[in-house]
Amino acid sequence: MSSAGISLFDLVIAGVGGQGTILASDIIGKAAVKEGLPVMAAETHGMAQRGGSVVNHLRIGCELGSLIPLKSADALIALEPSEALRYIEYLSDEGIVIVNTEPVLPVTVTSGISSYPDMGEIIDYLEQRFTVKAFNAVQLAKEAGHVQSMNTVMIGAVSKYLPLSKDVLLDCVKASVPKRTMDINIKAFGIGRLHA
Repeated sequence: MSSAGISLFDLVIAGVGGQGTILASDIIGKAAVKEGLPVMAAETHGMAQRGGSVVNHLRIGCELGSLIPLKSADALIALEPSEALRYIEYLSDEGIVIVNTEPVLPVTVTSGISSYPDMGEIIDYLEQRFTVKAFNAVQLAKEAGHVQSMNTVMIGAVSKYLPLSKDVLLDCVKASVPKRTMDINIKAFGIGRLHA
């Protein structure tokens, strides 16, 4: 887990506005509290609209500070692939990257002003340095029943690495999503866990 005994597990969650990055962080943080572990969190986000960069630092078992030092995170969840590149400097050399391969294309790409990086090149770059679990979490969320459960797919994937009970995490998912989407999110969690 995290170096120097400072934290039990350091997790960076990165995405863009509208992907549920903050909700994912809240669910994992609540699970840590339910298990009696101290948790520190910090979030930064860009434009309060779809497309702005959002990053959360979540430190499980930490009492010293909420920001994860560079090169010390145990895991990085990237809900958007280019955000993995933006925040990869936080990951330790032994860390794991869990990345959704379905991009959210900015206006500059959809309008033809710029191009999105090649997905194969993104994954190759990450795999040269880290353990990588890459899959299309958007497609998996659709299979679960709704695209908006993509963040729950990613929580399910990281659940295999967190020092938290799978059942406690799932209870926190159930308590945090609208009742009408509970079955979808339960399925999304399970699907994500299978792809980790």
